[in-house]
Amino acid sequence: MSINNATPADWDRLRKQHPPLEVPKPTIDESLMKVYLDEAQEEFNSVMRESQWYQQHEARLWQERYNSRWGDFDDEGKKEMSKEELTSYIFDDEEEDVVNNPDHYNTGNIECIEAIEESMSSVAFKGYLKGNCMKYVWRYDYKGKQVEDLQKAQWYLAKLTQVVVFENEDNS
Repeated sequence: MSINNATPADWDRLRKQHPPLEVPKPTIDESLMKVYLDEAQEEFNSVMRESQWYQQHEARLWQERYNSRWGDFDDEGKKEMSKEELTSYIFDDEEEDVVNNPDHYNTGNIECIEAIEESMSSVAFKGYLKGNCMKYVWRYDYKGKQVEDLQKAQWYLAKLTQVVVFENEDNS
């Protein structure tokens, strides 16, 4: 029997001879996952604060915010923005988070990445995550959104790391 000319009866016979394997559903320790993701975010933020992009972005945002908040008053009337306030402004924008939580991936009852993970084996899901890392690193210099693409690659790498860590813990 060739796969190209197999009939439905052939497939039914094969299914009876070789029933599908029972694969246990993976369990996730939500609290541990949050710890890993929080640590990854803290590390990312500390690296970003040291980058040249952050220094330039910080100066531009400070100028924009300073001018829009306090206008062109004299030196006595101007109030300076604290470093903490500026950092909060940069990292805690209320705008859509296009890297960690894009709106277009959260339109139903389940987040898209969770549905993808549930739809495939662990090996396939890790391949999917690895492929996305490679995709965003490959094209970051060509789309005009370098930082965003590198952040997305980092997000997929953190997710891949999380999956591997959980698997290694289950195997020990």
